[in-house]
Amino acid sequence: MADGEEAARLSAEIERRERELRGLRERLAAVRPGDAAPEEGESAAFFPGELPPLPAPASLSPCAILRYSRQLVLPELGVRGQLLLARSSVLVVGCGGLGCPLAQYLAAAGVGRLGLVDHDVVETSNLHRQVLHGEARRGLPKATSAAAALRLLNSTVQYVPYCGALSPRTALELVQQYDIVADCSDNVPTRYLVNDACVLAGKPLVSASALRLEGQLVVYNYQGGPCYRCLFPKPPPPETVTNCADGGVLGVVPGIMGCIQALEVLKIASGMGSAFNQFMLMFDAREGRFRNIKLRPKKPDCAVCGDNPSVTSLQDYEAFCGSSATDKCRTLHLLSSKDRISVEEYKRLLDEQVPHVLLDVRPQVEVDICRLGHAVHVPLSKLEEKDEEYLEYLEKRIYEEKRRTNGQASFPVYVVCKLGNDSQKAVKILQELPVKELSSVLAKDIKGGLMAWASKIDPEFPQY
Repeated sequence: MADGEEAARLSAEIERRERELRGLRERLAAVRPGDAAPEEGESAAFFPGELPPLPAPASLSPCAILRYSRQLVLPELGVRGQLLLARSSVLVVGCGGLGCPLAQYLAAAGVGRLGLVDHDVVETSNLHRQVLHGEARRGLPKATSAAAALRLLNSTVQYVPYCGALSPRTALELVQQYDIVADCSDNVPTRYLVNDACVLAGKPLVSASALRLEGQLVVYNYQGGPCYRCLFPKPPPPETVTNCADGGVLGVVPGIMGCIQALEVLKIASGMGSAFNQFMLMFDAREGRFRNIKLRPKKPDCAVCGDNPSVTSLQDYEAFCGSSATDKCRTLHLLSSKDRISVEEYKRLLDEQVPHVLLDVRPQVEVDICRLGHAVHVPLSKLEEKDEEYLEYLEKRIYEEKRRTNGQASFPVYVVCKLGNDSQKAVKILQELPVKELSSVLAKDIKGGLMAWASKIDPEFPQY
């Protein structure tokens, strides 16, 4: 081997070893003694425990004056506001696309203590928007990964990672130990849980959301303003809820909303106050436009913050909402087992060359990412609209396949989507269509969709 090739090989090896060393150091920093962490065996349902009181400095040190000098000179903040920040504690529920920029700016501004709640681990698909995490931290709990990154930014702040899902058993005691709560979750059950815990504990709640190219922000339970239940007394049907895993999001959108969320937390903690207990902030990234929508006042008959509340303790919010408390792609159950087949069963049909039509009902943007080559594409939205052009196209393809294979009158059509949710909706539509050729199809959906195909049948098939 030439000297130049050997030198290049050694340089690459040194770089690889340095990356491994950095990753090990970050893992060590994430679990170093002194930070509160779940006890062994409690990672899925942690018990918060009692936190010691924060120090209450009477003045700023020379180091603090230098670090925060650019915000200290603001008349709206000043030394008094900075001391209030140092004495304040904020619970961040969710260390994802919203929680990462939020926690970053709260740590940088000198908030005294940050509690970081997240049940999930860092995955590759997180990295385009969850900017506290990096490639070296894939597989680590998000709460400990965030704490390690924040500690490198400002070591004077106390970081308390909670590596588990917030639950009715732990939420109230945890919320009671913090001054302000920031809801950065991405599911409806957690929003109701956090809201109710904040109302029962008397804590302000700064809540934000982001999806696709839009964002929203409201401050709940603050200075006589409404709570989340005042605006949304009943949860939406589970099949109508879309999260980032289902609908997508441009990474900078939760970044923008998380920064505004941090701004409102800092204003409340420093004594400036917030007007978003009276208004909802709406952000349209496509138009680059913000607008405020005036909120209805607090409802006297609200179930949790009203004059005679019926909710006086935390409940089972997954049962209340009819959905799981997770930001993963949801799983719907709309069909009976006789109307569904597994990806393994479908693979056997292919191998045996059983005549059929495979109908892909994903949006065009997802079909552009990946597809099975023999599938017929008709978006679910076109089926729901009973679009004549698309129905005629589907009818023609089924007729052609029946003729080619001498298919029977009741011809099988297998419906696929990303995860097996939209395909179930499509099957129900196909079962009710009066169109001649479509009324004779035997429609079934493929459980788990193309992501199940990728994980169980074809590991080379792209996952997204």
